[in-house]
Amino acid sequence: MSAPRIARSPRWRLLAALAALAVGAQAAPNGREPHLGYVYPAGGKQGITLHAIAAGQQFRGVSEVYITGSGVHATVSRPVPNIRNLERDQLLEARKRLLALRQNPRADSTPIKPESKLRGELPATQTPRKRDDPTSKPATQPSAPPEVDVDALSLRELEYYLGAIRSRDKRQVNPQLAQVVLLEITIDANAAPGDRELRLGGPTGLTNPLRFQVGGLPEISEQEPIGGEAPTASTLSLPLLINGQIMPGDVDKFRFQAKRGQRLVIDVQARRLIPYLADAVPGWFQATVALYDAAGAELAFVDDYRFNPDPVLLYEVPDDGEYRLELRDALYRGREDFVYRVSVGELPFVTQIFPLGGQAGSAATAGVFGWNLRRERIQLEAPAGAEGIRSTFAQRGKWRSNEFLYAVDTLPARFESEPNDDREHAQRIAPPRMVNGRIDPPDDVDVYQVAGRAGEELVAEVSARRLNSPLDSRLSITAAAGKVLAWNDDMDAPATGLLTHNADSYLRVKLPATGVYYVKVADAQQHGGPEYGYRLRLSAPRPDFELRLAPSCINVPAGRVVPVCVYVLRKDGFNGDIDLALTNAPAGFILHGARIPGGCDRLRFTIAAPRDPSEHPLTLELEGRAEIGHRTVTRAVIPAADMMQAFSYRHLVPSQELLATVLPTKQTPPVITLADASPVRIPVGGTAEVRVNTPARNWLRKIELTLSEPPAGVTLVRVDHAPDGVTLVLKADQETAPPGLRDNLIVEGFMAAARPEADAQTKRTARVSVGFLPAIPFEIVRP
Repeated sequence: MSAPRIARSPRWRLLAALAALAVGAQAAPNGREPHLGYVYPAGGKQGITLHAIAAGQQFRGVSEVYITGSGVHATVSRPVPNIRNLERDQLLEARKRLLALRQNPRADSTPIKPESKLRGELPATQTPRKRDDPTSKPATQPSAPPEVDVDALSLRELEYYLGAIRSRDKRQVNPQLAQVVLLEITIDANAAPGDRELRLGGPTGLTNPLRFQVGGLPEISEQEPIGGEAPTASTLSLPLLINGQIMPGDVDKFRFQAKRGQRLVIDVQARRLIPYLADAVPGWFQATVALYDAAGAELAFVDDYRFNPDPVLLYEVPDDGEYRLELRDALYRGREDFVYRVSVGELPFVTQIFPLGGQAGSAATAGVFGWNLRRERIQLEAPAGAEGIRSTFAQRGKWRSNEFLYAVDTLPARFESEPNDDREHAQRIAPPRMVNGRIDPPDDVDVYQVAGRAGEELVAEVSARRLNSPLDSRLSITAAAGKVLAWNDDMDAPATGLLTHNADSYLRVKLPATGVYYVKVADAQQHGGPEYGYRLRLSAPRPDFELRLAPSCINVPAGRVVPVCVYVLRKDGFNGDIDLALTNAPAGFILHGARIPGGCDRLRFTIAAPRDPSEHPLTLELEGRAEIGHRTVTRAVIPAADMMQAFSYRHLVPSQELLATVLPTKQTPPVITLADASPVRIPVGGTAEVRVNTPARNWLRKIELTLSEPPAGVTLVRVDHAPDGVTLVLKADQETAPPGLRDNLIVEGFMAAARPEADAQTKRTARVSVGFLPAIPFEIVRP
């Protein structure tokens, strides 16, 4: 149902037409979009209902929970007010209630209702601005102590509050985690185990997604001390999954019984839950885990698993008895979003498979190695048309192992054949071919001989680290006379968003003469072993591409446009144009500037929303099409979050879905279009005009139009107004605008608005963004 129309002045037609929110990879700290910082616990067991705390910012009005997949249902029970300033008697009462609930969890029968004696308002001190008036400012209100009924608090809320009070002297308040809601999550008994994505939704749209895991193990949550007194430590029964949070200086300790000969797997999930923290070094919660015997002697300690920051401790129990597990941050840091899930028990765990993939459309099997496994081989699904990296797991009874990765490719494969450590024993390979090999033992070198003709191009590419092999490959191509034509250690691979050190190698070489060449694979650190597997592609170039789109949540008012960014991962020299298109999209969504020019690796374009709001988030799917050789190649666009690590580095972390929320407005905005959607040609040193049509009159005179993130040398020099629109005059600088450049221009509108603290004397103002025009394709041409 359409939103009701309200008559407005021409000025407000502009605001209705342009007030689309600026969209970034993450919600800006001062933006209006909600941002989700953490969920605790970050998962649950099949067949249970649990309470979870979700914290972030801009949560006012958040009322919905969206979780990918089926079988998991969640609601926002209520906002959680800030009660860190409890009176002493209230604090004592809360401690007593928490102790009672810990001793008898079934007593936690508090009905969770949206409106309770908690007066469930978020701890904000501002009133919301009007949705259709971006120039209005929130009015500051005096902060009043919240009314709190301790008896109405759930166990999860009590744990949250008292944990915050216990640690408040150790840390600064993080505004990105200042607003909290209580969730009630029900997981069906038959819900598929694995990773989901959880988002919250409200009147300003969706939050970013965070990982939520569904498992089959019994689960508990850690218990923090109350009033300096540690909870009674009970001996835990295995197998078990423990949920916890690390606060500053925390060391979480757990006791359990184990028997001689048990092969224990202690698998910590921390960075996997929240991949990157923008304001922490090294950019994530770096968990460590240690194991002690009953006498307190340290038996084992790990702070990672190979190149993965999340630790895995594998330990064979020497004697019957009691053991203690300790988990902390490597630097003794901590705060609420240092969330973990650790599974403990005699559980299946895969350390390696070989080979690391198979050929598409053919039966593929691999040897599987690890701890507590039932089988020595596993079937790898490799259907035709499913090329790329896939994941699977091993099963032992009702327990499933960790996920492991493998590759599917169209090329036929061969196994490495030893000895092949030098040129005299080089293994002959006839490209195109995939070679499945291992660097084993340490210092091993694998040499392959290929024949080629002068002028041909040879591509040698190692896939190992991206398939969870510990190999840090080093690759070289040598001519028959011994001259090294090229070598490579680490390739640039932005598609591997969770790998901060992509250690795979890539070479593309034009052969200088007809003859024999040698391709050598080694480990750059001179390590090796049975787990150091790899797949080596030897072929002519196979031009191709992948696409990532950020952000993975789009919030846009009805009838307006929003800018997004697509990243192009070009392969084997592909340099052509790519046309983006929506597939099976809900009616009303339109792309502007959706052609990615040849050679372009990053393009901002705009998406126009339908003119009616959506009741629920809508799933969008995009694809890219390109002409490569004599065929049309189509690739899906993978949604991703552009995440910051440690104040500086950025990574594209894939998401499961691209969701769009079309927000309601108080009136349907007029249609704004470009008079000509074809690329505008701007001569070097000259100007070009772009006509923007709108049915409203004179409204653009109130707006300052500027270019958002323009390329070097391109400027907006003038805006000419007309009764039915405007003409934008663009200029390409003689010195800095490169001829041949093709891209999009994103035009953003601003208005001056009084600051909240402004008075008649100062008249302080601020520039307020009121939205965007459709993307304008352009090309810089020689005069």
